[in-house]
Amino acid sequence: MRRMTALLMTALLGAAVGAAHGQGLTTVRVASGLARPIYVTHAPGDPSRLFIIEKQGRIRILKNGVLLTTPFLDIDPIVTGGTTTNSEQGLLGLAFHPDYQTNGKFYVNYTAVAGSGDTVVAQYTVSGNPDIANTTGTTIITFDQPQTNHNGGWIAFGPDGYLYIASGDGGNFNDQGTGHTEPGGNAQDITSNLLGKMLRVDVDGDDFPSDPNRNYRIPTGNPFVGVTGDDEIFQYGLRNPWRNAFDRQTGDLWIADVGQGAWEEVNFSPAGSGAGLNFGWRCKEGNANFNFDANCATLSLTAPIWVYDHAGKCSITGGYVYRGCAIPELQGTYFFADFCSNDIWSFRYTTDSGIQEFTNRRVELTPPGGLTINAITSFGEDYFGEIYICDQGTTASNGEIFKIIPVSPGMDTDGNGIPNTCEPGGCPADFDGSGFIDLDDYVAFVLAFEDGDESTDVDGSGFVDLDDFVAFVLAFEDGC
Repeated sequence: MRRMTALLMTALLGAAVGAAHGQGLTTVRVASGLARPIYVTHAPGDPSRLFIIEKQGRIRILKNGVLLTTPFLDIDPIVTGGTTTNSEQGLLGLAFHPDYQTNGKFYVNYTAVAGSGDTVVAQYTVSGNPDIANTTGTTIITFDQPQTNHNGGWIAFGPDGYLYIASGDGGNFNDQGTGHTEPGGNAQDITSNLLGKMLRVDVDGDDFPSDPNRNYRIPTGNPFVGVTGDDEIFQYGLRNPWRNAFDRQTGDLWIADVGQGAWEEVNFSPAGSGAGLNFGWRCKEGNANFNFDANCATLSLTAPIWVYDHAGKCSITGGYVYRGCAIPELQGTYFFADFCSNDIWSFRYTTDSGIQEFTNRRVELTPPGGLTINAITSFGEDYFGEIYICDQGTTASNGEIFKIIPVSPGMDTDGNGIPNTCEPGGCPADFDGSGFIDLDDYVAFVLAFEDGDESTDVDGSGFVDLDDFVAFVLAFEDGC
């Protein structure tokens, strides 16, 4: 029996390796008719809805595959900008509180009519209707923007429960001009200057009860608490961080920073560290010296893990590390894009091995049916960790959202659009219940099968026999 099992294990291993290296990708359009979509995300604990930002000031809901007519939130009257494709203002960020299912709180980042484009991060709450939010918000933090570009705008809750806020250097060019500190620029100025930074605040407390525009607590681990520098700053030296992400499995922070005229970059901050990192702007652009003065030579600068030049390209759009369940062989792969060239790339990265498996996926991810993906403004994740792409479009009505899927998506027994591999308990090949199909599953299955464990009765016959082993192998090969 054990010899037969060993032979079957060998055959299964070959099938697993072949499946891992042979899975192709494509995309499918899941929403259209949107007004300049620039972000897509989900609420904690909610597998049925996606929330899509329309840059002019609305949040739309895609519910069970249907785009709802009534916006979840419409704050267009208080949002400035976002009315053209090239506008860097508007409603730019959205983050749901980790306890959203209990407290109904979520947060937005926008450039405000009040203050002529100043950044506002505000808290809103859901109404009694889960698909509609209350329209009165509470300001968490606000700060001046001297020009209309380089607003950053991304916000997200980290694994530590704090809200992270990405800010650009204030605009113009070269981090110079009106509203820009000299010498050094805003991004290197850590005193009374929140521009060109990654901020970190605790929205579950208030250290400033008498200030209506500062409704947050300062995390004690922020690097400038008790020393020279703004307490809100977590990291600095950023030009215009456009679309960043926490790896939902490891907690690592990925920052895509838009360059000036020559280099785009990806920065990496390992989980549990990174407080006080200086990513270099305007001393450096990518790995190249930019405005590198005598003071820059005294600084400890953190280099990007990846750069690319502007040959046919112009502006990075950061993405996510894939942690979904439909394409297990992509686990740990980071996706990002360029706004001008529409290239979509991916690679794996570890601090020990560096960049591996760099791939240009633009052709592979071209959707079928004559559709195209252009003007990539953002990526997004759903509840399951699957990745989406925002195509801003060229008008107020032709923005689209696409989903990255395998060419052969696997079984979907109940026809709900979710592969069996992603359904809780719906995939016999996920034998160890990890949510992923990998070699750990076949090892666990074989050991249990040799012991005659009833959990290996895959075909439900009431007996543990070779029919069950064959059924498991077939499910494994199919990805579920």
